[in-house]
Amino acid sequence: MKVAFICTGNSARSQMAEGFARRLAKEMGLDLEVYSAGSQPASQINPFAIRVMVEKGIDISHQRPKSLEEIPYESIDLVITLCDSARQFCPVLPSAKHIHWDLPDPAGFEGSEEERLEFFRKIRDQIEERLWELLKRLQLRKGKPA
Repeated sequence: MKVAFICTGNSARSQMAEGFARRLAKEMGLDLEVYSAGSQPASQINPFAIRVMVEKGIDISHQRPKSLEEIPYESIDLVITLCDSARQFCPVLPSAKHIHWDLPDPAGFEGSEEERLEFFRKIRDQIEERLWELLKRLQLRKGKPA
């Protein structure tokens, strides 16, 4: 199965989702190809996203923001948009299932460094929780024990 996580900048939410999905799918024995992209990709991954993912043992520093055109839409099975803007700009893929998770953009959060890190952690944890639930359902559909 091929999954694409889409948000606006592809610098935080979708990058964290990509990192979690790769690790969790591997841990669960799921055959999953994971992509992420943005409707208006940033120039780099947000450093706070990298920091909070390292706290979970996942290094996303090697990933990079990508545009929608850089992922293989013709063969995507599941698209997960992570903000209303991405849902609006995401191409309609008749063969793909679509899920929408409207999560606040941690990259736009203002505050002290610690307040920003806390907000990134909150969004990171929401993404991890939603992915666990989604991947458990996929695992059950494939006939594997949860």
